[in-house]
Amino acid sequence: MKWLKVWVLIGLLVGSIIPAGLSLADENATIENETEPLPPEIQNITQEERIAEHIVAALERLSNITTRLINNINLPDNSSVMRHYQLAEEYKEDALTAYESGDYYNAIINGLTAMHHYREVLKNFERGKEELRERLPEEIRRMEGYFRMAERTIEMAQKQGIDVENATALLQETKEAYRTVLEDIKARDFEKAKEDLEVAREKKAALDEELRRIRRELVEANADKIVNEFLEKGARGIEMAEKVIETAEEKGYDASELQERLEAFREVYDEVKALADEGKYDEALQVMRENTETIKEFHRAMAFIQRKFHEREAQEKMRDMRAFLREINDRVQKDAKALRELKKKGVDTRKAELQLKTSIQEIRLGIELLKHKKPAEAKMHFAIALEMLHRVDEFILRHL
Repeated sequence: MKWLKVWVLIGLLVGSIIPAGLSLADENATIENETEPLPPEIQNITQEERIAEHIVAALERLSNITTRLINNINLPDNSSVMRHYQLAEEYKEDALTAYESGDYYNAIINGLTAMHHYREVLKNFERGKEELRERLPEEIRRMEGYFRMAERTIEMAQKQGIDVENATALLQETKEAYRTVLEDIKARDFEKAKEDLEVAREKKAALDEELRRIRRELVEANADKIVNEFLEKGARGIEMAEKVIETAEEKGYDASELQERLEAFREVYDEVKALADEGKYDEALQVMRENTETIKEFHRAMAFIQRKFHEREAQEKMRDMRAFLREINDRVQKDAKALRELKKKGVDTRKAELQLKTSIQEIRLGIELLKHKKPAEAKMHFAIALEMLHRVDEFILRHL
């Protein structure tokens, strides 16, 4: 009975040692074949020796399989896969030594331990393949958007007379490289897919560098437009910030952080404007670059206090929910009509239309939350709706 249990253990371990999907096509037999009944000529050997012999034969095959897989990839010595592989090899050698010296008991014990570690190695390889099957197609799908962006950048640069020959060639090479990876996946050759993916990523890195150069040249070629757009939006931002601070102070809100950010931004704005007035657009652009963080902090502070302001506004208006919903519905209707009129005049209203749709969606979400007796969550959505409507109103006023 003891040896029957050992045979069952070996059968279960060996039978499950190769994870499903792992290709062993270049081997002459499968591990499962090792569990077939032994031939009659060795029936007179002791049970312990027969089990040890069976294990030793299986270990040789497992060692060949895992060694071949390990040699095909570069793994750090301290990786869990390498630790399991090294332990498996050590226990295998101990098992072989014990078997050759007639110590069949220790041959069995060390052999089973080696099998466990071989199994962990093979399980890791199979998990790696599964991740590859899932991750690679997704990465390649994302590349479609990247390629469209690269094509638009190259097209814009070409119109500006910027040299795009190298970028065009790299774009084509990168596309071809990722197409090769996709073909590898379709052929289920995941080892080759990993190798080709490295090549594709190297091509993309070279293309990224070339696109960065092109964007820098595009910015320099359009310095006057970029600076003037900054000044136009900056002036509106300063005016809006002053109004927000004034309103906040009237209502008792703390706007000290926005005030501080506004003063820092105004200094940058004034310096850029002075250089632009002298026609020194390249220098003005450099000032903008050097003060990127100051500009971002100002806009972040604006967005934060506006959001808080709209939350307070929503909370106050929600005291009379019927009146609030009537008011907000009237605003949506009026803004929609105003955008249609501007569109007929040739104004690009797409961004404002999207903001209006967002506002409508947020209103609906807020109403649903109120139905489920969740006023705090509803307030947040109504605040977003009000913020979007304010942006739409500003857009309409600018284009009247």
